[in-house]
Amino acid sequence: MAEKLPQSFANHVRLHPPFHFFLLPGTLVLLILSIVNVVRRYHRLDAWILLLIGILLPVAVFLIRTNSLRVQDRLIRLEERLRLQTLLSAELRSRIGELTESQLVALRFASEEELPALVAKVLTARMASKDIKKAIVTWRADTFRV
Repeated sequence: MAEKLPQSFANHVRLHPPFHFFLLPGTLVLLILSIVNVVRRYHRLDAWILLLIGILLPVAVFLIRTNSLRVQDRLIRLEERLRLQTLLSAELRSRIGELTESQLVALRFASEEELPALVAKVLTARMASKDIKKAIVTWRADTFRV
């Protein structure tokens, strides 16, 4: 069995095969086929019903995916605020509220040793999440996010 590479900035983005390779393409194919069906059989009610389903399904899939990611981001934000409370000095602890959601989500990858200095840098430079991830030296893997 091949060993997994340690998580890093270069490989931290994950694809979820059932979603990215089955559900998403399937909904797009259904939408295209239902449009073709309506063009060919515009006078039939069942063609219009299928088109409605073909429109509703991609919207539902998109909402299901984005809403679950929002919930994960909220949990990450809470977890990181608790972690920051324990690891930061009193001065930096009082500034946790200044961190944006995307900054908190990006900071989850920073190790405990480099987190205080990185938070100070983020607050000073107003770093974007991509820049925060690039600045991390010792990566703390997050394998739970889907």
